[in-house]
Amino acid sequence: MARTPSTMMLPLGAPAPAFELPDPTGREHRLSDLAAAKPLLVAFICNHCPFVKHVRAGFAALAAEYQKRGVAVVAIASNDVQAYPEDGPEGMAEEAREAGYGFPYLFDETQKVAKAYGAACTPDFFLFDRERRLFYRGQMDGSRPGNGVPVTGEDLRRALDAVLEGRPAPAEQRPSLGCNIKWKPGNEPSYFSPGA
Repeated sequence: MARTPSTMMLPLGAPAPAFELPDPTGREHRLSDLAAAKPLLVAFICNHCPFVKHVRAGFAALAAEYQKRGVAVVAIASNDVQAYPEDGPEGMAEEAREAGYGFPYLFDETQKVAKAYGAACTPDFFLFDRERRLFYRGQMDGSRPGNGVPVTGEDLRRALDAVLEGRPAPAEQRPSLGCNIKWKPGNEPSYFSPGA
């Protein structure tokens, strides 16, 4: 398990990179489909990562809470399914059911969307305002497997509350930490550091 921090490369204020990705049933979802929503939360996750497993119940609950307040939520899996078949669409459908995800869980088979966002790890969170400008990127909270810190979603909640209430973005934005995205051989982005 390579402990990898998020790159936080996408600058605050940057427009949300477009996507058109299928869910496990094959239904396509586009960024433009979410135009009516207030903010948009994009999470890069996967099925097997211990860091994602550690926060998944808390993330599912947080997403459900803020969806009721008008936040659109999507999760994206970008891992190489040749090397990690459990992270493919069949496993994604099962994971969404087990975790109680009430939002689209999309498959980025080409890994182009992960690269467009500068996503590096799972989980990696990106929050966009109503104009789809980047408002927050970083950790859900300070909890990690084995560190004894409870999963509260504190950092992400602070950002979500601020964007919903029209307040400025949090000045302090800490990188997420998780397993590195499993890039297809030869498809690694320039920011990928093997052994990170």
